[in-house]
Amino acid sequence: MPTPPRPEPEPEPEPDAADADAHARNARLPATAWAVLGILSFGEELTGYEVRQWADHILRFFYWSPAMSQIYSELKRLEKVGYAASRELTAEDGRSRRVYGITDTGRAALAAWVGGAPVEPPVLKHGPMLRVWLGHLADPDRLREVVTRHRDDCDRLLKEAEHSRGTAARVPGWSYPELVARWAARHYAAERDLADRLLADLDELASRR
Repeated sequence: MPTPPRPEPEPEPEPDAADADAHARNARLPATAWAVLGILSFGEELTGYEVRQWADHILRFFYWSPAMSQIYSELKRLEKVGYAASRELTAEDGRSRRVYGITDTGRAALAAWVGGAPVEPPVLKHGPMLRVWLGHLADPDRLREVVTRHRDDCDRLLKEAEHSRGTAARVPGWSYPELVARWAARHYAAERDLADRLLADLDELASRR
């Protein structure tokens, strides 16, 4: 039996900038929730799994690599405050899936957050550097292995960021994601070069000893 057409929801009233800014402050969402809402802001209704795919495509290079459980937690939070809405779709094979979309209120609040929320310095948690910092307790050859692996990881991530940049460049409306992917490629290239310099520094320190 064919699925009856879903009635179109009543359009939301367009919120003004002051209301959106106040709503954004009152919601007190964590940055990860704004990141999920940002994915929905590109205009597509997405399942939780598709949100994860978006995050893996670009967000992981500069902010976040989420677990599915965290994505669904944030989607539920966004629904609760009225920034996202969901509906269930039935595919031709009879399987159902829940898709999420941004609301007009959510789009206005997101724009207010992007334009007005304080920008805090990024927090760097660098595992390889923590180990080098504790190098007086480590075998020098092991330190070189850690830094070499880090350098190789950066080279791999550089290639993946370049791939994401090329993908974004081919999609209309993805100019800003393309710029961020370009930044990510430069970041990992610089980090790879810093790792090479650190390997030279380790060799110099070993020769002095």
